[in-house]
Amino acid sequence: MTQITANTAIEESLGARAWRWLRAINPVYLIALALLVWVGIRNPVFFQPDNFLTFLQRATPLMILTAGQVFVLVSGGFDLSVGSVVTSTVIIGAILANNDPGATWWVMLALLLGGLLVGLVNGAVTTFLKVPSLIATLGMLLVAKGVGLLWSGGAPRGYLPDNFRMWGRSGIEGLFGLQDFPYAVIVLVVFGVGYWLLLHRLNYGRQLLALGDNPRAARLSGVNVNLVRISAFVICSMTAVVAGVLLGGRGGVSIEAGTGLEMQSIAAAVLGGTMLLGGRGSIPAAMTGALALELLFTLLNLLGLPKPLRDAVQGLIIIAAVAYAAYSMRRTR
Repeated sequence: MTQITANTAIEESLGARAWRWLRAINPVYLIALALLVWVGIRNPVFFQPDNFLTFLQRATPLMILTAGQVFVLVSGGFDLSVGSVVTSTVIIGAILANNDPGATWWVMLALLLGGLLVGLVNGAVTTFLKVPSLIATLGMLLVAKGVGLLWSGGAPRGYLPDNFRMWGRSGIEGLFGLQDFPYAVIVLVVFGVGYWLLLHRLNYGRQLLALGDNPRAARLSGVNVNLVRISAFVICSMTAVVAGVLLGGRGGVSIEAGTGLEMQSIAAAVLGGTMLLGGRGSIPAAMTGALALELLFTLLNLLGLPKPLRDAVQGLIIIAAVAYAAYSMRRTR
């Protein structure tokens, strides 16, 4: 009898540990896994290496854009300008390069400097003028898109040279025995690892999280609150430029290149557990949230849903993600 009781206690203990372990897993990983399996069932060739890498190539711009958005969100802000920065990157990049391979690198540098300027303005207006980031970046959304459309005359002009477009559509032949290993996936790994180190392993990340959790306490503990907040906007805007380079490389010149990406990146970050209004966030989980969104979009397409219905479903996902984040925030504060 004693032996039976002991065995039962051990089984209950193991069950409790397993339950605690499952509860500790961020739900976004389970959601992404479920969507991955579902897409694989609907499209059996999806998991072939070349096909899966092509999917990752398509998902990379949103994944790295979401990682950049996390820096602003955990600091306690929002950046609604990233979609327009992506669009302007594609439009202005095509005009400046105009299919000249020799112009690619200085054009990319100029675009990155433009992203730096946008981030500095967003950060300065939010930090020094005390304008809510939602309003400041909404204004920058209109400015960035307006500049791009004004410069192009409201229609795509110019062409992106091949050595510009290769980052979004080409790869290294024969790497790992694959037909074509996309440059975009390499960019994804570099940004994922780099941003993970920056937010989760370096002192800067601790300062950023402290700022988002309690700005007053962060200031009293010696954090340069103004510099850290502005730097978060700079990181986000420059990441949007990189996403624009990849999108332009893959899809060519379009005045709609970045439309909707601001809300998708925020929704993906929230799906990954990033708290609205700051204080908590994870780069791997946020990027997995972006991957889950891309898997969802792929699944809806495989199911043959018309585009208006797909857009409606995407909107509901975004609303649900933001509403859940707001509910969780009220429970924890």
